[in-house]
Amino acid sequence: MLRFFQNLFATMSLERKCLLFFGSVIVVLMCTAFWVVQLVANRLVIQRTRQIARDYSFGVTMRLHDDAIFRRGMAEDEYEEKRAVLSDLAKDLLNEDYHYTIVGLPDPVPYEKLRPVPPPDSPEELALLKQLEVKFRQHLAERIAKDRPDIGQPLDLGPDSAMSQLGPWQDVAFAERGPIKDRYIHYTPVFSKPTCILSCHVPVGASVSLSADEDPVRLAAQYPFRVVRVSMPYQNTSDTATWIRAILIAMAMLIIVVMLFILDLIVRYLVLGPLHHLRGVSDAITRGDTAQRAVIETEDEFRELADAFNRMLRHMTEAQDELQDVNRELDSRVDQLAQANLQLYEANRLKSDFLANMSHELRTPLNSIIGFSEVLHGIDSLNDKQRRYVTNIQQSGKVLLEMITDILDLAKVEAGKMELRPIEFDLTRLVSAQADMVRSLSEEKNIDLVIHAQRDMPPVMQDQTKLQQILTNLLSNAIKFTPEGGIITVNIERSAGDRFTLSVTDTGVGISNEDKPVIFEKFRQSKKVLDGEGLTREFSGTGLGLSIVKELSKLLGGEVGFESELGQGSRFWVNLPIRLDETRRSHEFAPVVIRA
Repeated sequence: MLRFFQNLFATMSLERKCLLFFGSVIVVLMCTAFWVVQLVANRLVIQRTRQIARDYSFGVTMRLHDDAIFRRGMAEDEYEEKRAVLSDLAKDLLNEDYHYTIVGLPDPVPYEKLRPVPPPDSPEELALLKQLEVKFRQHLAERIAKDRPDIGQPLDLGPDSAMSQLGPWQDVAFAERGPIKDRYIHYTPVFSKPTCILSCHVPVGASVSLSADEDPVRLAAQYPFRVVRVSMPYQNTSDTATWIRAILIAMAMLIIVVMLFILDLIVRYLVLGPLHHLRGVSDAITRGDTAQRAVIETEDEFRELADAFNRMLRHMTEAQDELQDVNRELDSRVDQLAQANLQLYEANRLKSDFLANMSHELRTPLNSIIGFSEVLHGIDSLNDKQRRYVTNIQQSGKVLLEMITDILDLAKVEAGKMELRPIEFDLTRLVSAQADMVRSLSEEKNIDLVIHAQRDMPPVMQDQTKLQQILTNLLSNAIKFTPEGGIITVNIERSAGDRFTLSVTDTGVGISNEDKPVIFEKFRQSKKVLDGEGLTREFSGTGLGLSIVKELSKLLGGEVGFESELGQGSRFWVNLPIRLDETRRSHEFAPVVIRA
């Protein structure tokens, strides 16, 4: 449900959102306010109805007392005449739809000059009178305890006095029923004065004392309990309440509609108008008309927004002009770089082709030279000097052949002519065989060559020749830069993702920090080595060994890295896939041919 309303609000315009949110708030506030006003109005109507019934009951009480007093001091004819006049006056002043009766409960003792009244027949009305009697005597006890009245100081009945106004916070002794058959019934108890009790309504055979020491509850129990039951029509009151409710609802709806209309005008002309203008200018600028400017004449935040928009547009056009100039210059530079790149690419291709062809052509006479030098070295008639010369020719030819072979391999890799022949073999056995091949070189310098292989290494599917060349170059490099008495360690271990790691660790001269970024570049070696702080230039070689290792590692679907500290030794490692044919599907290498 929450997501539905979020999507609904997201598709609404700003005007509809404002009307929805502000309208909802206004509706809630107005309904709450008019609901409170309706409650107050209904309460006032009810209070007015109660006050009318109360005043009518006091008029009835006054009429009954006047009738008793007049009857006591007049002759029968004169009394009947006065009574007829009072009856005519009551018809003119009192509402004929109002009816009254004097009701009460059985008196515990008879009172002088006070006739008993029968209890009501209705059980509901009897229970109501019993509750009202408790409240009646409780009020009397409270007022007696507060005022302590006597003959000279009458009892102050407070809100229960005759003709008193009912209020929302006044605790008045009364009861009500209805509407019953469209009539409202009000019960008003008759509160007697102390003088009335002393002169007229003394309990038979008892005396009334108003001493300050008397218990107020006992004094209140001496008062007779009589109630004026007033029945009056309720239809007018109900119609008045309904009319007030209808007027309030109509006024609330009218005010809500007017406020929403005014809010719509405010939002449309004061908020959406400037926004539509800014959107129009923005659309025109998007179509290429950068001469457009936002013009808002109001002295408010939209004027500041328009000025900021114009400043942004001006800076944007200036930046766009500068960017166009820079783009034109960059286009010119790109053309120059493209031409230079094509020339470099062509020169690199020619270089690679030349090296590949020339290295191949040079190896043939070198093989002849090495072969004839071996033949000459076997002639017994040579003297020592001649034999030394032949040995130099043989060693120099082998060194030159090794250099040409390295150049040829590197040129083939760069030219994309290196072929791969993956086969399955035992990696530990391959490493042991290559270590045995270079062990003679390590023994000449008294270097220990140690191999550590993981026991559960599975057979690998790789190019055995290329892997041998990588290991040979790493071992030769380690032997070359490790002084006599050092240690070289070869580790074979399996790594995550069906790969294995082959590392060669030595205790040689190490690599300085400034030489680490260029250690894998072609024809580059450590300056510390070449300067004589480690080994001499005589054993430095061409600087192609690590470059070939890097290129062959990429070719085999792996990577190469090293860790070294000057004077502490180095550790070179290659991480390769166990099965070359499965890995090359997701890796990009040089354009080579794989042959199984």
